Amino acid sequence: MIKSEAHDAVGKDLQSMLVQLIGLSLDAKQAHWNVRGPHFRAVHQHLDEIVDEYHAWGDEVAERLVALGVAADGRAQTVAAGIAKDFPADTISDRKVVELFTARIDGVVDQFRGCIDRLESLDPVSQDLAIEIVAGLEKQRWMISAQLG
Repeated sequence: MIKSEAHDAVGKDLQSMLVQLIGLSLDAKQAHWNVRGPHFRAVHQHLDEIVDEYHAWGDEVAERLVALGVAADGRAQTVAAGIAKDFPADTISDRKVVELFTARIDGVVDQFRGCIDRLESLDPVSQDLAIEIVAGLEKQRWMISAQLG
């Protein structure tokens, strides 16, 4: 168990990570349903694959929170208050999906890197989890951006 003075800070970072992962999964599913264009099939299928990764990582983060004695909060209002709200609701070209999703992943990676830095001295176990997720996000970014050249 982590020291009590670090408990709140670790919980805050992990909760923020959980919200961002849920938000990414929602944006990816939104894009999955509404993508159009010559690369539709590849982008459509890839988005479904990464949604599964977001769910798995979100579950790991939520379970880490609970293991530390902090309630995980994935409620709709909590997620809506904590994520970027600029993802289109309409149909969207495959190229635009790739551009938007690449930028969205970049923003989340930047935020998670801040969590990694803070968690280093507070809770190395949570830091390891954050590092693992960032490595996966960076791989996703590379793979999705490579689809259109």
